[in-house]
Amino acid sequence: MYSVKSVKEIQDLNPFIVVGCGGGGEKFSNFEGVEAVGFIDDNVNKQGKDFCGHTVAGSLEECLEAAPEAKSLVIMLPIGAEGAALKYAVQAIDAGLNVITSFRSLSVSENLSLKKFADAKNVVIKEIGPRLDVVEMISGIAPEKSCEVLPKISYVPNAPVIFVGGTSQECGKRTTTKKLGIASMERGLTPAIISTDEMGLEEPTDFNFRAGSLSAMDVPAAVLSAIKYVEDNKKPDIIFVEGQSSLTEDGNPHPRGLSAAILIGCAPDAVIVGHRPNHPYREPKGITEEIKAIEAIEPTKVVGLSINLKNADDDMTLQSFESEFGLPAEDVYNNGAAKLLDAIIEFLEE
Repeated sequence: MYSVKSVKEIQDLNPFIVVGCGGGGEKFSNFEGVEAVGFIDDNVNKQGKDFCGHTVAGSLEECLEAAPEAKSLVIMLPIGAEGAALKYAVQAIDAGLNVITSFRSLSVSENLSLKKFADAKNVVIKEIGPRLDVVEMISGIAPEKSCEVLPKISYVPNAPVIFVGGTSQECGKRTTTKKLGIASMERGLTPAIISTDEMGLEEPTDFNFRAGSLSAMDVPAAVLSAIKYVEDNKKPDIIFVEGQSSLTEDGNPHPRGLSAAILIGCAPDAVIVGHRPNHPYREPKGITEEIKAIEAIEPTKVVGLSINLKNADDDMTLQSFESEFGLPAEDVYNNGAAKLLDAIIEFLEE
């Protein structure tokens, strides 16, 4: 009812004050026919600086003093900033400004009191919605509201982070992550093991969650939050993050974005790649392709291979994989992960 479906619907609300001096605020100010006359951001490091040709203000009152001609305010804030979004919406309506909100920050349909307040002040309130109506039209089904819910965080881990990826689903990533944790404890280290699948139930996994249950935007936030959580509560020497699926697997494209999101979220210092030759029901492109994809997405290095020999031909040995790819290879299911841990530690010490 209140959703904006075309920029033409908001052009008559010019000129605008924009809340949020990031990507969303810049995109809105660049809309054809939209005039932005002021910008606000709660980040003190942005205040007083130039953004899209205007000086960033720290409050609506300050912005209105510099741009009294403004007729409307648009709120372009991320998930986690709902409190600030609500504050600015109320302030703007009270000042007689129309309000446009971003669906990630504030849903008008869930805050009908704002609509009543806007009606009482004789101003317009609308939202730039997630367009789930379009998703339903093309797919036949859609969630009731946006699936993106987690706040975005910035965090730099103290301990090295190791990502365990693979060339396909069911190639041994979970087992490899667990075995690396065990090998670390045998060395006297304190590892943290994060499983991104609901099946990560075995010790020494610290906790598991199904990353595939989250939106693509929320997966990196969840992984980074998990890393911060284990550092705050365990003070690990090394952190292992289990990946899902593969970046390059043929035949099933849907989980590939999940794999990329986990990789991006953990921003690993080093990577172990798992591979299951002659996979009975998956179609991996191969080790070379997966390594290229991983190292293209993140500034990291693949330092070892975890080889699942369950379906391997007789001439497929650990030595043959090491010779072909120039990386240490191990069958962690039968031999443990000490060899791969050596490769990780050696790389980190370089």
